[in-house]
Amino acid sequence: MRLTSDLVAQVMLNATDTEPGPMPAGRRPATEADLQGAVRNILASAPPRDQMWIFAYGSLIWNPCFDHVERRTGIVRGWHRSFCLGWDRWFRGSEKWPGLMLALDQGGQCNGIVFRLPADGIEENLLELARREIRLIPHSFPARWINVSTAEGSVRALTFANHRTAPGYVGRLSPAEVADALAIAVGQFGSMAEYLRNTVVQLEELGLRDHNLWRLQAMVAERIKRAVERRASSDRRSP
Repeated sequence: MRLTSDLVAQVMLNATDTEPGPMPAGRRPATEADLQGAVRNILASAPPRDQMWIFAYGSLIWNPCFDHVERRTGIVRGWHRSFCLGWDRWFRGSEKWPGLMLALDQGGQCNGIVFRLPADGIEENLLELARREIRLIPHSFPARWINVSTAEGSVRALTFANHRTAPGYVGRLSPAEVADALAIAVGQFGSMAEYLRNTVVQLEELGLRDHNLWRLQAMVAERIKRAVERRASSDRRSP
């Protein structure tokens, strides 16, 4: 693991202005009515209450915002993790240091965690999930039901997956361009380097390796290290 916590800390030290940017044209903050409507739409096509699963592929793995009564590792086919939503200037990005957000993009496969919600708290837990995931309207990665393969059998699970025609899709960036952005992006909720490290560490602890993210963390670490070395060299030359 080359992206160490010490390197991640350097990103925050370099951030001189993390003020969020203006609201993107054609979008607005989600209201409570929007969130309740989203929950109603989810429930309209939901499986039985005792089989309500959530698939987590990013921060929900280590920081779920809902109660759960069971969790399993699983694999989703037809989707893969990708920093394909940009440019984030409000969360782990800012006007000066914009970033990219992680989502599921089409193609490949993705390993992660499925959580089963308690049958007697479905609406409350889905509303908390909506508050966490749906910040702007229209939403760039809408909720959808997907099949997840687990050792105990296949389950139908809710997740948030990218829509390639949605606002902000930037999935055609090269790995080098993605690494360039993640190495400097920082906002009011922290840095993208921290988010990347947390995701990779949690996956590794679960015995789940995402080869694309493993390569990406090394690329981001190298960029942060070079930036630190350049600053040190500049400081030495200063009178």
